Amino acid sequence: MPSTPPPPSRVPASTYRLQITSTFDLAAAARTLPYLHALGADWVYLSPLLEAEPGSDHGYDVVAHDRVDASRGGPAGLSALVARARSLGMGVLVDVVPNHVGVATPSANAWWWSLLAAGRTSPYADAFDVDWDAGGGRVRIPVVGDDDLLDGDVAGGRIDHLAVVDGELRYHDHRFPVAPGTLVAKGAGFDAQATHARQHYELVGWRTADDRLNYRRFFAVNTLAAVRVEDRRWFDASHAEILRWFAEGMVDGLRVDHPDGLRDPAGYLDDLAAATGGAYVLVEKILEHGEELPEGWATAGTTGYDAMALVDRLFVDPAGQEPLDVLETSLRGAPVDWTALVHERKRAIADGILGSEIRRIGREVGDLEGAGRDAVVDAVAELAAAMSVYRSYLPEGREHLDEAFGAARARRPDLAGTLDALVPVLTDPAHPAALRFQQTSGMVMAKGVEDTSFYRWSRLTSLNEVGGDPSVFSVAPAEFHEAMAHRQEHWPHAMTASSTHDTKRGEDVRARISVLAEVPEVWAGALRELLDLVPVPDPAFGSLLWQAVVGAWPGSAGPDLRRRLHAYAEKAMREAGDRTTWTDPDADYEKAVHAVVDAALDDRRVRRVLATLLDVVADPGWSNALGAKLVTLTVPGVPDVYQGSELWEQSLVDPDNRRPVDFDLRAEVLPALLGGVAPPLVGGVGDSGAVKMRVVAEALRLRRARPELFTSYTPVAAEGYAAQHVVAFDRGGAVTVATRLPVGLAGRGGWGDTRLALPEGTWTDRVSGRPVTSARLADLLADHPVALLVREDS
Repeated sequence: MPSTPPPPSRVPASTYRLQITSTFDLAAAARTLPYLHALGADWVYLSPLLEAEPGSDHGYDVVAHDRVDASRGGPAGLSALVARARSLGMGVLVDVVPNHVGVATPSANAWWWSLLAAGRTSPYADAFDVDWDAGGGRVRIPVVGDDDLLDGDVAGGRIDHLAVVDGELRYHDHRFPVAPGTLVAKGAGFDAQATHARQHYELVGWRTADDRLNYRRFFAVNTLAAVRVEDRRWFDASHAEILRWFAEGMVDGLRVDHPDGLRDPAGYLDDLAAATGGAYVLVEKILEHGEELPEGWATAGTTGYDAMALVDRLFVDPAGQEPLDVLETSLRGAPVDWTALVHERKRAIADGILGSEIRRIGREVGDLEGAGRDAVVDAVAELAAAMSVYRSYLPEGREHLDEAFGAARARRPDLAGTLDALVPVLTDPAHPAALRFQQTSGMVMAKGVEDTSFYRWSRLTSLNEVGGDPSVFSVAPAEFHEAMAHRQEHWPHAMTASSTHDTKRGEDVRARISVLAEVPEVWAGALRELLDLVPVPDPAFGSLLWQAVVGAWPGSAGPDLRRRLHAYAEKAMREAGDRTTWTDPDADYEKAVHAVVDAALDDRRVRRVLATLLDVVADPGWSNALGAKLVTLTVPGVPDVYQGSELWEQSLVDPDNRRPVDFDLRAEVLPALLGGVAPPLVGGVGDSGAVKMRVVAEALRLRRARPELFTSYTPVAAEGYAAQHVVAFDRGGAVTVATRLPVGLAGRGGWGDTRLALPEGTWTDRVSGRPVTSARLADLLADHPVALLVREDS
């Protein structure tokens, strides 16, 4: 069993995530705090605040570590928000980005500009992870378009649209430093080699990033350059403003973005704990099914994707797996081998957009007896594709690496000798190649699985979520209870989440899609009608897109839905990358896919099919959504409510899930709910949305006011023929009751005499507001598909 460090002195009862942007800045966030407090949120949880790339709408492309972004409200905005939070008794949690910085606009990032101007002599040279020798002493900047390469494909040929203006090198909208006395060739284009004769960088073709880039990035994003926070000098420099917040008592906790990209995550967390006095810290760590956080990390736990995967599957009918497999096979013409698909896509990523990183590992491995450089690179790529988890953390996690070596040998016996020679290198915690492989394998996993394979398997897309394994179809209540008891014992302060700024589908979209597992025949019939009415070249992708339409469909469709669905269709098909891609789009294929969206909104025949299907899945989806929300808010851990998700959260993949939230509407609805009055029907908020807000408010307010009711975890059994349709647990005086598999429950004729084995005591349901007079589920859940029972005599 894992051991965890002692908890920080202050832990939130709950958090509420806000996306801070130039249009919803810190001042605007401060104005929402009274509403968030009334809702029951204990801490406000803010997206990154440090100065980011000009125009950034997310803040993960930090360009300066010594100040709060002025466009997000600046230091005055943060001070105002903190003052408002303190007046309400609320804590403040901030998202931080230690792995990388934004370099899309070099002039905005003083560290990067200095590196380009002075190279190895720059005072910031060691801040970045650059392989100078591989670039001939220069940093390669992959920005040149194919049409501008007049001669050759890298610097050294001739590049059109280059100019030196006001002492800077200009290429279209890009600006770079120029050393005094730089030579500029005459003629049709600029001679790149002459232009850079006295420089420390070279502009190269954008395709170079796949195999010849010589600086470490965030995944395959060329405009995010990695920072070496394993060096204490750069840890201190990159955390200057963050540590000021703690020194001045402004911030109480941190969410650490992408710890797997760090050279030494455990060391980083130790440094952070020492610098913040052991503050509450969470890590955005993706755990595979059954995987644990490494022992001894100085963190309260993950940001909740692992819990999300379990909760989602609790509401999926296992009986739907076989018929949905049959449907998927019929759409594709052959069964999907998920393991083979994942390996294929990961290997393609390792050979393709992350080829530069794999080749760099090969250079650091050096010469191996009996193995040439190409064989080493091939073996490293195969090993990365074979990893079953994001990364190992040597010396811990050696078993995952050994397993990958075994899988790679089995798949590629021709590489067995090279793989054998790599074992002592890549299992040595001190070897640079081993350290870099650990940083890289997670990139291959994320790009190959989440960003590609998830869009190529459409069996039940509510399972294709960050942190989830789509091959794990459902989770039985007994397995769920076991996992939650383990969580209570070992990670009681880790975060739980239903939606985030990175989820592929909002929580209520997933909840509705999951109903399809209960009605696979109905879904198969509707899908075939839809595919007949609007043919697409790839019927399986058509299934994925129609599931998104069904999940996101509101009571009434408008122009905003059209725009959102078109954006989703474009991203989904290009991320899948089998028929069209971002860099090489297939216009005819994309036209056929976009026709689906227009038909869903404009074709009366299609609308009739959708309406019939929604008649079947909408109400059960509502039940699933309320159940998943209440369970997420009350299981062991610190529940986070993503902005706006206290009402229906039917967003799709980013940036759709980061769009503005109408807090005025929510602030208008909440007082009526809390006063026991029917809420006003404003902005499309009907009874179902109001019930969800009440569930959120009652759970958050109870957790904040009476934490003693949430200190243990005990399953609560049900007895009767419908017992499988309920999940219930006692947290130490607060009992959660949630309906599962509602279609099957209705098919059974309802609850009948099924009863809950409630502990002795006097109970009140905080959702309905009624005292509990009977343990019969037909009575307990007469008003809503969920209940939050509180023992009033405790």
